[in-house]
Amino acid sequence: MLGRTGLRVSEVFLGAMTFGEEQICSSPQEARRILDLYGEAGGNVIDTANFYSGGRSETILGELPAGSPRSVRGG
Repeated sequence: MLGRTGLRVSEVFLGAMTFGEEQICSSPQEARRILDLYGEAGGNVIDTANFYSGGRSETILGELPAGSPRSVRGG
């Protein structure tokens, strides 16, 4: 749980720093596969920042369709 919010967060967070980084995870499709696997394993917290991969990390995450791990709610 996240404090008194009632929001359930996974014990393992996913760092998205490499999403959009050409030498490591160059395509949105690769990032999507990583996110799918993370969600299937029960993960629901993604770490990102506007400077990861020059902002491409947030762009990739923001373009994912509804129903992806980014839309998971506590409960």
